[in-house]
Amino acid sequence: MAKALIEAAGVAKSFTTAGGSSRPVLRNVSLTVRRGEFVSIVGAMGSGKSTLLSILAGLTSADSGRVAVGGEPVRGVRHDAAFVFQNYSLLPWFSALENVRLAVAAAFPSAGRDEQAARACRALEQVGLGNALSRRPGQLSGGMRQRVAIARAFAAEPELLFLDEPFGALDALTRETLQQDLLRLCSPADRPVTTVMITNSVEEALLLSDWIVPMLPGPPATLGAPIAVHLARPRSVAQLAHEEDATLVRAHVIATLSAAIGARTRRTPAAGHEAIAPISVAAEETR
Repeated sequence: MAKALIEAAGVAKSFTTAGGSSRPVLRNVSLTVRRGEFVSIVGAMGSGKSTLLSILAGLTSADSGRVAVGGEPVRGVRHDAAFVFQNYSLLPWFSALENVRLAVAAAFPSAGRDEQAARACRALEQVGLGNALSRRPGQLSGGMRQRVAIARAFAAEPELLFLDEPFGALDALTRETLQQDLLRLCSPADRPVTTVMITNSVEEALLLSDWIVPMLPGPPATLGAPIAVHLARPRSVAQLAHEEDATLVRAHVIATLSAAIGARTRRTPAAGHEAIAPISVAAEETR
């Protein structure tokens, strides 16, 4: 069995509101991700998933608890980590090639500019954008911009990949195509990329993951027990709609999240609390 690469134990985080009071977001969060695994943290929007991902990635510090990668405490962003966000985060005045080359330059500062550009070109070709190297983000569709963001992440040859709702703004067809591209890039036999993704889509987690971890809403939120996804790859949405093992995993995840949301609703009055959007299930199941 692969060794643990990412380890979080007893993580807690609060934020100060405009009124000066403390708002707890996470409590006693623990998570283990083994090398080469793809783990999805699934929960409702507003439940604290992005905060947790930021802590794991070193973008935000926890108030208490421990986060380590390879046994070393996380203190800021690691050089061997890459990120893909829902909003693409591309520089609008640069071409697709230059957006990716800048990431290569940061990861391989000793490489010459020509070598950096060649690496960037290969990464864009891997996601089907070999004919769009000179286009700026404003000249690309949403799906193409996200392809640039994925190419930028993998051009740096990361060991760790953090995904923050990377396909949430895309249409269903584009989303499924990019999901398959992502899985292919994460899963080379010689160098699998250890990946943590947050999503509110149970179907997306089922399609991509080795493990699904439910985010149990608070406030403060915590994590439920990891749920294994023992399904052969490659997977497709059509296949998962009819496979019995996929149905069992889906039902387990939905039941866990629904029970947690129901318990939260029963113990807290509606007035004065931030609404938590439902998990994405029905829309995915009708595709």
